[in-house]
Amino acid sequence: MNATTAVPAAAARRGSSHGKVTIGRVLWSEWVKLWSLRSTRWSFLAGVICMALVGVIAAAIQMGRWSHLSLHERLTIKPIDLSLTGFDFAQLAIGVLGVLIISGEYTTGMISSSVMAVPKRLPILWSKIGVFASVTFVLMLVASLIAFFGSQAFLGSHGLNVGLGSPDALRAIVGNALFLTVLGVLCVAIGTLVRNSAGGISTFVGVMFILPVIFEILPASIGNAVHPYLPSSAGEAVAQAVPGEHMLAPWTGFALFVGYTAVAVAAAALTLKRRDV
Repeated sequence: MNATTAVPAAAARRGSSHGKVTIGRVLWSEWVKLWSLRSTRWSFLAGVICMALVGVIAAAIQMGRWSHLSLHERLTIKPIDLSLTGFDFAQLAIGVLGVLIISGEYTTGMISSSVMAVPKRLPILWSKIGVFASVTFVLMLVASLIAFFGSQAFLGSHGLNVGLGSPDALRAIVGNALFLTVLGVLCVAIGTLVRNSAGGISTFVGVMFILPVIFEILPASIGNAVHPYLPSSAGEAVAQAVPGEHMLAPWTGFALFVGYTAVAVAAAALTLKRRDV
């Protein structure tokens, strides 16, 4: 992850020449740092492509093999969720980038320059989260809309096309963007806590992908009881028009996921405030 220390250094000079460092200046600094990284552009591009195109491709494939589907398979197709299948892949790009935008500063030593520019430290974290969350939400919402409308041409060939007015359609579309945004914030917190790119990405993958698999191989009585409360299951509930078995209600699950993220962010803030860089 390559970045220059010129941005925080410039912020420090502005802070010294014009008085205290303002949140606006820190936000601008984080905006410039975010887009100065090649990894940002590639990760966001990967996330948008996955979110926008995977669902369209999945719909095209399913409708293309319609004659080979059993009656049960035809009746159980979920048009909205099929069109938004890409969120499973997009969360990898967003999660990894969320870790990298903070862990990379520890890897390069740039965090020292950032702290020199903003001695109180916490505005760095709030600004980084604010900028990253805003960009993620807008991009993922646009990508979700593209996936939804792009899939309708294929779904309509067999009368499965739906509109924004269909039950839970708009909620699932916005829910995808919200889930991926909060996931990104969670990963920024993980990166701040771990301070290592490989370790942060491993933690993210372990929590969101491996942990659910572990509970799936446990006895059903245990797995079914715990599964709805795992971060991945709780967060994904709002991103699905028809939540799967053993999942919380959409907004209940999302609220729990936000709670997990808030705890992680609070721990990250405390760590950033007290720990030497």
